[in-house]
Amino acid sequence: MSKRKNTALDFEIDKLTNSIENTVTGESFATKVLPITKEDLAKIKKDKTWLFDWDTEYKSPNSHVYKLTTEMNPQTIHGLICLEIMFDHVICLKVQNSISENIKCILGFPEI
Repeated sequence: MSKRKNTALDFEIDKLTNSIENTVTGESFATKVLPITKEDLAKIKKDKTWLFDWDTEYKSPNSHVYKLTTEMNPQTIHGLICLEIMFDHVICLKVQNSISENIKCILGFPEI
């Protein structure tokens, strides 16, 4: 039997929330998790604050990439997550929040 390698997670979830929460006002916004589109990827490529190559994840046949938005402003992406859906479990491959001018604006999503 092979030994399982322990991998440390390099992020912290600051608060468990049911929706996106503004860090300054505490206001909560109705939140949607939607599949990412090709149009979204084009915007993400131009924005240099995203750390991962989300286009590669999107093109991977086993990966499913989703965006976190608000109902009032669905064109603004507040976070991305890449999942691999297996028969009996789901693997989170990547997760990242959007940072506006190096300021974390929302709670409930990991800061990387």
